[in-house]
Amino acid sequence: MSQSTGGTRERIQAVALELFTEQGYEKTSLREISERLGVTKAALYYHFKSKEEIVNSYVEDRLHRMDELIDWARDQPATLATRRALVSQYADTMFATEQPSVMRFFEQNQTVLKSLAAGQQMRERMFRLADAICLGDDSPRAQLRATLVLFAVHSSWFAIRTPDITDDERKTLALEVADELLVGIDK
Repeated sequence: MSQSTGGTRERIQAVALELFTEQGYEKTSLREISERLGVTKAALYYHFKSKEEIVNSYVEDRLHRMDELIDWARDQPATLATRRALVSQYADTMFATEQPSVMRFFEQNQTVLKSLAAGQQMRERMFRLADAICLGDDSPRAQLRATLVLFAVHSSWFAIRTPDITDDERKTLALEVADELLVGIDK
């Protein structure tokens, strides 16, 4: 293999994501991933020992981005402007280049994700991010609104089924719905 180790790792992630989304996580084997890549299983094992490690690699990046947002929000005033900025930054991460494929994978493999440590970490981070959104208002109503704000953003990948909608249009719609929910959280 003439590509760098980092390049090979990224290729493995991309091909695995493709196969997991096409066939499902459980129906995809490491052998199929290595065959599609045109590498030996040994080369694949050098980077990832299991399918779970591959999934964890997607999640680790997303968790890191979410942690940065949570940390940023912690240092901001609990205002509507801060909430809007936080949700906008979250949407930016969800609409980054590789995220649509990752979101489709998450949506199509929810049962598997619930059983993996990575899925449990995602759930915990989502709640922490929702808490950051409703900071200053810990009412059950605010908690529900904050969680639905996040859901509006990330579910736009599968909830909006209009053909030929652009990513920018999808993001704009998601942020409009999120903002309608945000304005109901007390300042």
